[in-house]
Amino acid sequence: MEQPLIQISGTVEGVIYKNEENGFAVIDIEYQDELLTAVGEFPDVHQGEEVELTGCFVNHPTFGRQFKASLCTTRLPATTGALLKYLASGAIKGIGPVMARRIVDEFGANTLEVIEREPQRLCAVRGITPKKAEQIGEEYKRIFGIRTVMAFLTQYGLTPAESIRVWKMWGAMAQEIVTQNPYRLCCDFIGISFDRADDIARQLQMPLSAPERIRAALEFVLRHNLQNGHTCLPKSRLLQVATDYIALEEEPVAQVLAAMLEENDLVEYMVRGKSMVFLPDLYRAEGYIATRLQMMTAVMPDSGTKWDKAIAAQEKKLDITYADSQRQAISSAMRQGFVVLTGGPGTGKTTTMAAMISLFEEDGKKVALCAPTGRAAKRMTDLCGSEAKTIHRLLEAGYQKDGTLSFSKGEDDLLDCDVLILDEASMVDVLLLEALLRAMKLTCKLVLVGDYDQLPSVGPGNLLKDIIDSGCFATIRLSHIFRQAAQSAIVTSAHQILTGQLPDLSRRDSDFFFLRAPGKAGGLQLIEDLIARRLPAAYGVSAGDIQILSPGRRGLCGCENLNLQLRERLNPPAPDKPEIKSMGFSFRVGDKVMQTKNNYDILYKKSDGEKGTGIFNGDMGLITHIDRRDGLVQILFDEEKTATYTADMLREIELAYAVTVHKSQGSEFDVVILSLLEPNPKLYYRNLLYTAVTRAKKLLVMVGSPQAVSMMVENNRKTLRYSGLGAFIHDIMD
Repeated sequence: MEQPLIQISGTVEGVIYKNEENGFAVIDIEYQDELLTAVGEFPDVHQGEEVELTGCFVNHPTFGRQFKASLCTTRLPATTGALLKYLASGAIKGIGPVMARRIVDEFGANTLEVIEREPQRLCAVRGITPKKAEQIGEEYKRIFGIRTVMAFLTQYGLTPAESIRVWKMWGAMAQEIVTQNPYRLCCDFIGISFDRADDIARQLQMPLSAPERIRAALEFVLRHNLQNGHTCLPKSRLLQVATDYIALEEEPVAQVLAAMLEENDLVEYMVRGKSMVFLPDLYRAEGYIATRLQMMTAVMPDSGTKWDKAIAAQEKKLDITYADSQRQAISSAMRQGFVVLTGGPGTGKTTTMAAMISLFEEDGKKVALCAPTGRAAKRMTDLCGSEAKTIHRLLEAGYQKDGTLSFSKGEDDLLDCDVLILDEASMVDVLLLEALLRAMKLTCKLVLVGDYDQLPSVGPGNLLKDIIDSGCFATIRLSHIFRQAAQSAIVTSAHQILTGQLPDLSRRDSDFFFLRAPGKAGGLQLIEDLIARRLPAAYGVSAGDIQILSPGRRGLCGCENLNLQLRERLNPPAPDKPEIKSMGFSFRVGDKVMQTKNNYDILYKKSDGEKGTGIFNGDMGLITHIDRRDGLVQILFDEEKTATYTADMLREIELAYAVTVHKSQGSEFDVVILSLLEPNPKLYYRNLLYTAVTRAKKLLVMVGSPQAVSMMVENNRKTLRYSGLGAFIHDIMD
């Protein structure tokens, strides 16, 4: 039963911990003649201030009785004693303990009024020059400005962490900007949804037909559809969806759209005879990719050089025999500026890449390897014998002040390589490939490697498919399954699925087998038993080596419920396992978790002492330590990198005992259990099943019904994505 909220007030006696990014703090306050610890979001709180807190008392298992505050209001100190504590705490930059004493001695209870309104009078205090007096006055106005903005935003439901981001974005202009156009809060850095901004606009009595609202709605529809992989939308569909969403007539929406196109806030382009509308950054990205790939083929055309002898020498050196398609791929990469290599599991893509790397280096070329995820880069490193980096690490990613992503490597600081090999290209979205191409020398070769038949990227675009389907670039498809790979039922089943054949579900003597589930509830119990007992006993694997995959998140057997059920079976609560809550979810020591968005600022430390930054979307880890007092969580990623998260950062983390097939892209797991217990025509299709099967390295167990497997094999719909890359390529090449 939740405790009722109460209000308490007191004077801040000390600030034990403060996170400048999200405002979380631990403070000591004088309350009823005793020192009480309070925790919560207290941005810009300082010793000597009077605070009024709304919340409840809790008993921390380690630190005892505390007050957990959900709301905090502050009053500036009024007594000379409190003023001295406030100024001596460093609340105002430029004033330390000694100077604080001098100022309070001079002005007493009027100290803050003097600093705010007549800062030049501070020159009467020994050690304060006119310039320093001006700086102190400006700093006080800055602090007062933050508090004014936060008080303004709090009435509209913004959290302290969100308010801090608003202040960082616009400073003293924040209140005016939000009042004039609350939809500007929808930018990525602040992260307010359109619906929340719409609610604020209603409270500010902004008309429903205001152009600012319509503009925001049109941009929202386009940005929302980036999550569905679309880089653009048909003009007619954009109008219809936006009009319906904000419940207006089409005419005013069409007028605003026309104005946005006229002002280049949005871009219109004909794709296969249909008028499509792009956000400017997506239009720029797809147009640049098409132009740059065409330039590569023009600047570095097929040299016609024969590489047969070098390839034969490589075969002899490694005691290996390449298939004809592998020789063609190696030779094409050596002769041309841009080549695409595609093929399914067991067809020798990695062997082919390794040969390319060796021959390029023998030819005096400097080769760089990269992949879209940390797991994919690590696997590329292990298999090719050369270091591979994530694309973000290769480009030295970071954030600008306004929260937008930026790369140190680019047109002004090019990558130092002659050849770039990009693996798992099907996972790369158009914005990321644009950034990579801009960082390459014009004479740098590019080899894209990926599986054409896998799911497209989580981000916008359909890169690999669009490039291959254009027919404009050298593309080599590996199709021969090598003997060793052919002995794996995982590999053979994957290729059967691609050709529309139902794999053999009756086998029990291989690395692939199917278990019929007795309904959803029974299937859930079966999955729990497999990961907790049966597979560890039969194969000697630990539960941590087993990954559950599911097509979707919802339902009794979707990822969300699977995670909750599996966590209670595999990592039940215990006195020695601290827990912490964030965004309504709880995490505990021992939980398997996944990062859900790229964060280039997270610091990590490796077991060998090496330090670095960046944890990326799809990275999996284990919670090893929770400090509830300070709201800090330590997570071990890839068994070697330990990163520390604040409570606010946990919104980027979710349980990962089970993950969707889409989220598993670019990763391989020793053992995979595929849950097919929630049939859904929108998710049960051939490409998704193929992608799921190819995530398993040593063992794959399907749990469900034969009908579910058959449904997926027979449903050969391709993921429809609106994009302009194919049209851009043909328009440039024609």
